[in-house]
Amino acid sequence: MLTVAYLANLFPSPVEPYVLDEIEELRNRGVRVVTGTVRKPMSRKSDAIALDIILQSVSPIILAQAFWLCIKKWRQIQDLVWRIVFGGTESPLQRSKALLHIWLGACYAVLLAEHRVDHIHVHHGYFGSSIALVAARLLNVGFSLTLHGSDLLVHAAYLDVKLEACRFCLTISEFNRRYILEHYPEVGPDKILISRLGVTLPELSARDRCAVQPGGRLKLVAVGRLQVVKNHAFLIRACAQLASQGVEFECSIAGDGPERSRLAALIRDSGIRNRVELLGHVPRKRMDVLYDRADVVVLTSHSEGIPLVLMEAMARGKIVLAPAITGIPELVRPGKTGFLYRAGSLADFVDRLLLIRLLLQAEHRAQSRHLVSARRQLDWMRFAAQMQVLHNFNRTKNLKSFANLFLTRITPLVESLPHASFILQQI
Repeated sequence: MLTVAYLANLFPSPVEPYVLDEIEELRNRGVRVVTGTVRKPMSRKSDAIALDIILQSVSPIILAQAFWLCIKKWRQIQDLVWRIVFGGTESPLQRSKALLHIWLGACYAVLLAEHRVDHIHVHHGYFGSSIALVAARLLNVGFSLTLHGSDLLVHAAYLDVKLEACRFCLTISEFNRRYILEHYPEVGPDKILISRLGVTLPELSARDRCAVQPGGRLKLVAVGRLQVVKNHAFLIRACAQLASQGVEFECSIAGDGPERSRLAALIRDSGIRNRVELLGHVPRKRMDVLYDRADVVVLTSHSEGIPLVLMEAMARGKIVLAPAITGIPELVRPGKTGFLYRAGSLADFVDRLLLIRLLLQAEHRAQSRHLVSARRQLDWMRFAAQMQVLHNFNRTKNLKSFANLFLTRITPLVESLPHASFILQQI
C-alpha cells in the first residue's frame, strides 16, 4: 500500500479545511496517510481526524535520536547546512531558525521511520516545509509541497532550496505558477502544477438576494483572521470615510487573532463603534447566517492566494469586493463575477462600495428602464459568480483533480526508489 506522510504547520485548523479534504481524498483512493502537525493543536476534540505525529510534543529521547541521526546521515544534509550557514541573503535569525528546523526534520524522520513512508507532502511553504525536506532527505523518499500566497510572496526564506529539492510543487493559481517560474528560473516548468482549491455550492433560495432599500443600511461582511496581512485596518478606515459621508451601513468582521486589540482601538478612535463589530471566531455552522445577511462581502488583504471566503460568498450569490492582487482576478472577474479595487487605494475601495450601494438600491426600486438594467446587471453577476465557482472552484471536482495529479506524479517515483526502512537501524 502506498504510504504518504502529510504534514501541516498546524493541523487540524478551522481556517484550512482543504488540508483535511485532501487527506480524506487520498485515503478514499486507497493511500495510507500518516498525518502530522508541527504545532500542537489548540484542542484535541477534532471530530474530523486523528493525528499520528505532533512535533511540538517530541520527547527528549526522540530529540537525542534525531541528533544522532544527523551525525550518522550527515552527507544527506550537508549541503542544506552549508546553504543555511553560508549561502543566500537570509537574516541571522532566519538562519538560526533554519538550523533548528534541521533538527526538527530529523525528529520527524525518526517518528516516520516505523511508518515506512514512500513520500512526504507538506501543505504551505512555511517552516513545516523545511522540516519535511530534511526528513525526506534522511529517509531517502520523495518530497513535495503546496504553495498558497504569503508562503510564496511574503515568507519565502529558503524557498529556492525547497523548490530545487521537491519532486513537484502544487500551487493554487496561475499567478503563483508564473511568479515561481519568473523568480526561480532554475525550476523546470513541468515541476510546478496548478491545483485549485474549491468550495461546495449550496442550495440557494429566494432570500439569498439582497437589495438595499433607499435609506437602508448597507451590510458589509469581512471574514479572516485578525492579522496584519489581512489588512482589516484598511477596512475600518474605509468605514470611517463612509460614516463621514453620511452613508448608512454596518460592518461585521468575523475572525480572531493578534490584531484584535489594535483594531478595536482603531474602531473606537474612529467613532464608529455602533457601525463596525468585531465578532471574534465564528463557527462554520453560523457562517451561513453571516453570509445571508450580507449585501457585500469584502476582502482587503495585502497578500492572498485565492481566498475561500470569496468562493463561499460567490457560491451563495453574494456580491464581492476584493483587491486586484495575486490570483484573485482568476476568481473575481471585474464587472462580471464581482468587483475589484486598486490595491492600497482607499478612495477606489470607497468608490466601489458607493457604486455597489447605488446598484443595490436601484435593484430594490427597479422602476425606470435604467434601474431595471441595474437589477439585471446584478442578477447576471450573481449567476456568473455561482457558475464560476461551480465550474472552476468546485470542491468535489478539484479534490478529484488534486488526487489524480498527486498520484500520477508520485506512483512512478515510488516504484523506482528503494524502500527507506533501513533508517530504523540508524537510530
